[in-house]
Amino acid sequence: MSSEEPDWDRLFETASEQGGMFTARQALEAGYSKQLVAHHVRADRFSRVRRGIYRLVYFPPTEHEDLVVAWLWSERAGVVSHETALALHGLSDVLPARIHLTLPAAWRRRRFRVPAGVVLHHADVPSAERTWFGAVPTTSVRRTLRDCAVDGLAPDLLRQATQQALGRGLVGRDELHDVESALAAFGGVGV
Repeated sequence: MSSEEPDWDRLFETASEQGGMFTARQALEAGYSKQLVAHHVRADRFSRVRRGIYRLVYFPPTEHEDLVVAWLWSERAGVVSHETALALHGLSDVLPARIHLTLPAAWRRRRFRVPAGVVLHHADVPSAERTWFGAVPTTSVRRTLRDCAVDGLAPDLLRQATQQALGRGLVGRDELHDVESALAAFGGVGV
């Protein structure tokens, strides 16, 4: 529901928590009609990032704006995962060319146009298996390793990520059943 008067403070607070980004729905909730948003785009106060997603022009850029855009595209239901989460956690030498995003399992039947450069996975990720990286939710280290093991990340990268996570104390060996199974045919996790 929208307010009668635009509430700049509310919109700015929302955008601040999201790296300077906001959705058309969030703007409407802060009292900004579609026409008013379009006016601010023409006046170079907002920039249109993609359909339904905008950026406050004078907000300082953040390092991972592409992740925020993908998360907002998912209606804030997605969780950054798989190889993208590995990179955020600083595990292995994986350099994902695409953003991996896990959407709720119930979304599997939904039809929508997936943004270029985004790979979708479908599963329910409980809050205990999430952490935040800046403005976006990310799968926990344990969940990230499990997802990569189940979805077939290259064994050498999975082993490297697992060894780094163990070495940094981010996971315990007893939490890595799926990883152990995935690497069993390739010499296991190692030390």
